[in-house]
Parts: sequence; C-alpha cells; structure tokens
Amino acid sequence: MCSMRRRRIGIVSLTAAIVFIPALLAAKSSAAQTDLGSGAATGTSLAAKLHLRRTSPTDLEVGGDLRGFPAGTTRFLSWDDLLALPQVSYTVTGDTNFTGPTKVTGVLLEDLLRDLGAAPGSALVVAICDDKYRANYPGAYLARHHPVLVLKVNGEPPSGWPKDSGGHGFDMGPYMISHEKFMPAFKVLSHPDEPQIPWGVVRLEFRDERAVFGAIAPGSHANDPAVQAGYKIAQQNCFHCHNSGAEGGQKSGVTWAVLSALATNSPEFFTDYVRRPTSKSPQAQMPANPDYDDQTMRALTAYFRSFSDSQAGAR
Repeated sequence: MCSMRRRRIGIVSLTAAIVFIPALLAAKSSAAQTDLGSGAATGTSLAAKLHLRRTSPTDLEVGGDLRGFPAGTTRFLSWDDLLALPQVSYTVTGDTNFTGPTKVTGVLLEDLLRDLGAAPGSALVVAICDDKYRANYPGAYLARHHPVLVLKVNGEPPSGWPKDSGGHGFDMGPYMISHEKFMPAFKVLSHPDEPQIPWGVVRLEFRDERAVFGAIAPGSHANDPAVQAGYKIAQQNCFHCHNSGAEGGQKSGVTWAVLSALATNSPEFFTDYVRRPTSKSPQAQMPANPDYDDQTMRALTAYFRSFSDSQAGAR
C-alpha cells in the first residue's frame, strides 16, 4: 500500500532524411538536441521543442505514447521550454507539501496531454518520481481537479524551493504537482478521493488508461462489488509504490503478487500491514491507513485475493 504522500527519488531512415533535409539545415544549430526525423516536429510547437538528449538536470523526461513518435519513445523538455508555455498561477493553502499559503506557477497537465499525447481521449498521465513512486492522472481526474506541473514556487525556480514539509531536508524538485483547490470527487467505503501531489517528479508518461490499469484488473470474481471497491482503492493508493510487472510504482519493492499472497494466506497480517505498516515492519516507509474500516479492509483483501484465486482456478 502507498498513499499520495511520498519520500524521494532515433536513427533517421534515408527517406525521412531526404524529406527533412531543409528543416535540418534550417535548424542545424540545434540538430544535435532536437529529433526531427520522426515527423513530430511538424505537429504542435511543443512537440517541436522535444530534445533527443538531456541537456540539464532540470530537463523533464517525457515518454510513453507521444504524438508522432513510436510507442515507448523518450524525449526531453527543458525548464525554459516549459516556462514558455501558457502558465497558471495561484496561492495554494491546502497542499500538505507546504507549511503555509504558497504561490505556485506552472503548466496544466491536461494542456501537456493535449499537445503531446498520442490519444488524449483515452490517455492517462503518469508522473514518475526519482524514487520510482508513481502518481496516475486519468482523464476524469484531469477534468475535475486540473492538476498543475509546478515550475515555480513563490516565484523561485526549483533550486530556490523549500525543502520537504516532513522535515527530512529533501529537495522537492525538479518538478512537483499541485492543485489550486482540491475537492474530493468520490468516496469508496472509507477511502476518499485523494489529491495526487508528488514531488521529485522527473518524468511524465502519456499512456493508455486501459492498458495501465488493466495490469491490475481483478483476477477472479471481477463483478463482486467488494472486489470492484478494492480495485478502485488500489488504483489510487497501492499502485503508487507497488508494481504489477512493468506497471505501477517500484518504490516499495513489494510486488502485487506478494500483496496477493499476504491477503490470501495471512489476511490479519495484511490488514495490520495496511493500517499500521510499522507494526509489521519497523523500517517501513509506507504511510499508515488507520481510517480504513473493516468493510474497506475486507474489500481490499477480496480484491488482492482475486489474483491468487485466479491462479488456483487455472491449475
């Protein structure tokens, strides 16, 4: 389990080369940094600014399903490139990453998705942090909460940002995500819709929502209301730090299969681990979930057991 609170961490073909020779000559001063070979530079102005290689520690890595590029391509945007985009600015008062009212300035994630995503209508924006924590922003979340990729805090670039509010002295850059005002859109049992506010963000991926969440779709009893409730909670909580194959965060190192085995073979241990992780592992960094009532824990347990039940049925 892991809640939104966190701690840190092409070769051009001959034909394409002929087509793009004029563009390459016009931009020869930046050709080493900007990839024009895939045709992406003919799209939005933001796509034209994508760099082939990192040029600064503050460059934002972008990848996944980028418009005009093969799936899985990685490119980079500089902080200055992002700062040249339309900005939103507001004073946030409810962001727990800050100790008081704080002015933030940045770019709406939905604008980045519109300009860079291959299929904005079905896309999921995934923010990946330097410690392998992941925050997921489905289309419904973007439309309701309008999260912002923060470029400035109190007018300062990342080098001038305050340290983490937990008192550990960690840098919160190079990027973080915030909201002007977060109002929960749903509640599943005792789990409310939570603000996704990671810091230490180093990469954004534009992915197909169905493919990403499909990796943790229930294994059996998928139509059971309890299993569906557990699935919804796991998407917004556990998936930040626990992975299923290549999908999900890898901050924890405890995989979906291990969580499934715990829920199946040691449900009391699993419940205590979710509610009070340090009671089972004193070194655990996972935030506690003491407000998860018995019905919520039964739903989570039923959901994670569905994977073990599915494997048992296959034998």
